Amino acid sequence: MKTRRTPRHDDRRRTFPALPPRPGAQDDFAATWWGNAWVESMEESALDPARLQRGRRYADGGHVDAITVTPGRVMAYVHGSRPRPYRTEIRLRTLGEADWEDLLDTAAARPDHIAALLDKDMPHTLAASADLLPSAGDLTPDCSCPDDGYPCKHAAALCYQTARLLDEDPFVLFLMRGRGEREVLADLTRRNAARSATERAATAPPMPTVAADEVLAPRTSRALPPPFPVPALPGRPPAYPHVTGAPDPLALDLLATEAAARAHTFLTTGLDPVGALTPWQDAVRLAAAHPGSGLAASTRALYRDLAAALDRTPTDLARAVAAWRQGGPAGLVVLEEAWDPPAGPFDRARPALVAADFPHFRPWRNRLSTRSLQLRFGRDALWYGYESDRDREDWWPRGTPDTDPVGALAALLGR
Repeated sequence: MKTRRTPRHDDRRRTFPALPPRPGAQDDFAATWWGNAWVESMEESALDPARLQRGRRYADGGHVDAITVTPGRVMAYVHGSRPRPYRTEIRLRTLGEADWEDLLDTAAARPDHIAALLDKDMPHTLAASADLLPSAGDLTPDCSCPDDGYPCKHAAALCYQTARLLDEDPFVLFLMRGRGEREVLADLTRRNAARSATERAATAPPMPTVAADEVLAPRTSRALPPPFPVPALPGRPPAYPHVTGAPDPLALDLLATEAAARAHTFLTTGLDPVGALTPWQDAVRLAAAHPGSGLAASTRALYRDLAAALDRTPTDLARAVAAWRQGGPAGLVVLEEAWDPPAGPFDRARPALVAADFPHFRPWRNRLSTRSLQLRFGRDALWYGYESDRDREDWWPRGTPDTDPVGALAALLGR
């Protein structure tokens, strides 16, 4: 089975899209000195100025299609008076190896020459070092039209449009003479690196050396100092003053305190205390660790922002904070989950409550309720007390969890 190869970039063949027309243009056709030199080399060898004028009108009118440049040749299809365009070429001599050596040595010796080329500029001395630009008679036109003029108007149009290509990219001239842009730049890079290395070697001071056997000789590493003892408590963050446009100082204090507490726990136990929490559980934990109940001005913003971030209401968060303070993650589960406990402690709870003179609790799943009091049986086998306004389903965690439902109810009632 043949492996499909990715086509390689051909640096010695470039095709440029057709240039836009220039209706009514009266100025010089080229904008750079090397573009004008290209035009002059054609105009000086032309035998009929009238054909040049018609060729320029063809170029200005956009009659020249896409132009393909390869070493020694510029080719395009030019539209004339007939429906089918003419295949038109301009040929010129490519540089020999000796000419290329002179040209590249000249460019590599002058960093400003390389910088000029990268900036799409052509230094005069560089172009003259190997006769890069054509002189009169160097350009040989050829066209499939029946006109035997030298050049015909189609070849003249192609020559004028080529001058505009040279204005935009002088590397097109290098390609006409035999080498592509990447090839030229790679050669200049190598020559410049070799030249710089030679200069550094000639001027650099001798470097100190170390014998290889000394470097590779076995040696004993010094023992590391003992780690610092873990402090008894996590550190306190600095105070963050309120500055216009700065982050909220309360949020900064909360984040810094949280980071210090987590780091201290990790150092002492090797465990991240909050790594397994969900975003909602972590938000409840953060709010529960903050002093106050969410009613003070300093905590209202915290409750609002945490609740909004998780698409909850501040009331939802306040109720969850009460459950967290009552029983931690297990207390939050009891708040949010109703389940069917197995027979056993739950079934024995009602007789125990009746014996303690609390006969009015009604069962539903893991909950025992009166009109204003409720006990919830958690998966951790603890009873959690809840309280609501009379005849309203607005239950809030109260009291301390207990293995005994009567004890949990006593904590709820403050007995």
